[in-house]
Amino acid sequence: MEGSSPSVTSEDRDPRRETLLARRQELTDALSASPYDLILYLDRAVVYSNLAYPDLAAGDAYRALLLADEARDEGFEYHDQAREALEKYVSDSPESPPDVLHHGSLADGASPMLDGQGEGPAEMLPPYQRLASLASARCFQILSLSLLLCGCLQSALNFCERGLGVAPGNKELTEIRGYIEQVARRRLRLRPHEPVDINSLPDRGDVRREIYPWNAHEPDRFSDESLSFLNKHLSTMAPKCAVKVSVLPVLLDGASNTDNYEIIPTCSQLGLFAEEDIVPGEAVLREYSLLTANNRLKESSCDACGSELPPLTAQSEAVSCPECYDTVFCSEYCFEQAQEQYHPAVCDKEVDSIAKDPEARDADESLYLLLLARLLAMAAHQETHPLDVKEIKYIWGDFVPSGFNDIDLSVDAGPPPQWTLPFSFKYNIEIPLHVLEKMDIDIYATLAQHDTWVFNTAYAKFRGTASARKSTHDGRPDVAAVHPFWCLANHDCDPNVTWEWGGRMVLWAREKRVVSGKERGIKAGEEILNHYCDVDLSVQQRREWASGSLGGWCMCQRCKTEAAQEKNINGEHNVVDGVDGYGRRR
Repeated sequence: MEGSSPSVTSEDRDPRRETLLARRQELTDALSASPYDLILYLDRAVVYSNLAYPDLAAGDAYRALLLADEARDEGFEYHDQAREALEKYVSDSPESPPDVLHHGSLADGASPMLDGQGEGPAEMLPPYQRLASLASARCFQILSLSLLLCGCLQSALNFCERGLGVAPGNKELTEIRGYIEQVARRRLRLRPHEPVDINSLPDRGDVRREIYPWNAHEPDRFSDESLSFLNKHLSTMAPKCAVKVSVLPVLLDGASNTDNYEIIPTCSQLGLFAEEDIVPGEAVLREYSLLTANNRLKESSCDACGSELPPLTAQSEAVSCPECYDTVFCSEYCFEQAQEQYHPAVCDKEVDSIAKDPEARDADESLYLLLLARLLAMAAHQETHPLDVKEIKYIWGDFVPSGFNDIDLSVDAGPPPQWTLPFSFKYNIEIPLHVLEKMDIDIYATLAQHDTWVFNTAYAKFRGTASARKSTHDGRPDVAAVHPFWCLANHDCDPNVTWEWGGRMVLWAREKRVVSGKERGIKAGEEILNHYCDVDLSVQQRREWASGSLGGWCMCQRCKTEAAQEKNINGEHNVVDGVDGYGRRR
């Protein structure tokens, strides 16, 4: 069930926004009762557009487009349900389409189409099919404009051209195509007379990264209940550690003059702390996770834990699934764990080939997608909501309050906010739905579990916490995993632990600190300080990495000290580029 999030504060209480959120919830409830109603999806897409969620608008418009196809083709799986939903509108108002289809020039001639008096082949079609055709044109309008606003120009132009094929000369689609080409010329630095090649257009953008106001699945991570749950599970992995609240420096949006400051903005996050002394070289944590992904189609790695399999001649412990022989596990234990937690949801359902062997530029994105696919399989088999799966539930995703992402529509408004969640139509909408269909999951009846905002929330958590292993053949990342307790150990550029991943994630107390002069080992009460990047990089390189992965410049003591030293040497005087005042996941 969705509901109002406790994170919604007074800053979000704009009357117009509250009205739109209420309307969104009303439509979501209506979709729960009538999941094959494409008109409800279009209505909600318009609400999402008005709320400045173009990615979610695109997600709803795409589902509506799929349902329009279902209604038109009697051979499709959900034809009867989609037809029945549309016939209700034809019966209720035979001479006029639903309000959401009264948009610009789209409704011109709509009445003749619906009452059967039009000319040409359309008059031979049942009214619900003509309504489906009209609705599909509206889907293309919303998809092309929404994806343009997300920065996905290639997909935007593709849907715009498809829309013009359905509704030739449509004024709104023609205008949207002009907007796309205008933006494309600026992005590609084309001259006015040079043609726009759709294959050269960028197709990745950024969208809002937040705990959505209706997300009721995000726990209070600092509550006694949450800490008790986490520490109960941690006790078997890290018996000398405990999960506690940690105070961290706020990541900055860019260059700052605060590196010399003794007091800087801070935020609270969860962290790992030593309960007993830990000697150098001692294992701090050993964690096993099934939330793994492998993007090589024929790569020899365990389907469950991601560890590399030995050569075939030495695979005495390897186990193959008897139902889908190509799925191999490194041990009987991994096979049993897979059977208990996820594998029956994908067994022998042709899911394994999706997003495998990607182009080099898509290697990272394919791993995030496959982590999402594994999460969806775990949730389906365990019969729970994806965001309630314990491997992801307590992970922080670098979220900010909803109000930080809103667009000010006033005349004297400043620049729009900088959205930070990477997004593409292919990886955030199209393929996740394809994965679910391959798993024989009804993507309409399970909307509450598989809405676009659910995928986005999972991606936000993965991007700040997933670890990856590069192939020994070509150096490309080919295996990834999320270890929820490993990532609770916060990042610092002078870590007191190091780690290795080979079937299990292991944290070790460092034999030597990066900053010389510090005592080896970890004393009781000290925080476990992990590292998410190469700590041998320069401070500038480390901060650039943090900006891309964690959402801001690292403000650990080592970074502050080294940056201040460089400024003193070079005589630089940088100014604060902006502190967002909100804690980011480290």
